[in-house]
Amino acid sequence: MSLAVQEQGISYTPIGVIRSIHAQPEQTPIQPAYSRGCRGTAEIFEQYCEGLSDLDGFSHIMLIYHFHRAGPARMMVRPFLQDTLRGLFSTRAPVRPNPIGLSIVRLLSREGPVLHLDCVDVLDDTPLLDIKPYVSRFDCILETRCGWQDKVDENAAQKLGMRRYLAGNVPEKGRP
Repeated sequence: MSLAVQEQGISYTPIGVIRSIHAQPEQTPIQPAYSRGCRGTAEIFEQYCEGLSDLDGFSHIMLIYHFHRAGPARMMVRPFLQDTLRGLFSTRAPVRPNPIGLSIVRLLSREGPVLHLDCVDVLDDTPLLDIKPYVSRFDCILETRCGWQDKVDENAAQKLGMRRYLAGNVPEKGRP
């Protein structure tokens, strides 16, 4: 990559804000798959509302957001339920050089500029950068390898993945 590209800054303008009951990172579910029943909203700023047209027909959407409370970037991290240090880019840890998050959530309804959501694993007041529809024809890849994640005990992940949210109210299986 040329030096000019490396020195060039990239900036994004939020299109809205994600609202949830999650105030503390350590009490927030680790992934949408472990956050059934965690309701929230995406409040879209007025100048972007027209872009919500036709979104009502989708059951799930991708939220792309800024990890506004992430710490400094680290290239080695200890993922949830792991004692082993892993390379940052093999994880979904928020401490990234560009703190951008992605969550696939259930779209329950839309009321004007407000999207009502389920399976929200995002902190309250998170800046929303973009929304994309989840389309199984494009986004669902059935034959995959998941690296070190293939060795994670799914029963432990199901039990502990909601962390302290809804203590004891753990969903039977991943995403609704």
